[in-house]
Amino acid sequence: MSKYVLDVGNCSPDHVALSRFLKKHFDVEIHQADRASDALKILATKNIDLILVNRKLDIDYSDGINVIRQIKSDANFSLIPMMLITNYEEHQDAAVELGAERGFGKLQYNEPATLERLSRVLA
Repeated sequence: MSKYVLDVGNCSPDHVALSRFLKKHFDVEIHQADRASDALKILATKNIDLILVNRKLDIDYSDGINVIRQIKSDANFSLIPMMLITNYEEHQDAAVELGAERGFGKLQYNEPATLERLSRVLA
């Protein structure tokens, strides 16, 4: 049975790369949102298993940490696992403080630790 992933804030080429990576390793269906408001609309209509948020949203370069904060503050969606996509540890730490799982960077797609983190939710 497929798991459902919501990708928030990635540009089209990064979304394609992320989708290719996830589908190579997991049975997933991936939805895309440009900003928090788009993500909340999708969350209201679909059962999402994992939300991946880019550190800087492509559409307006706003901070992905704010997306995590907004979604985690909504009681309807606060228990959905979330991960920040960034190579910067200080931003990963900030996301974890808000209740997200430790994520990964775009340069870390095929590292064992990344696959292990994703497997906890998607396997």
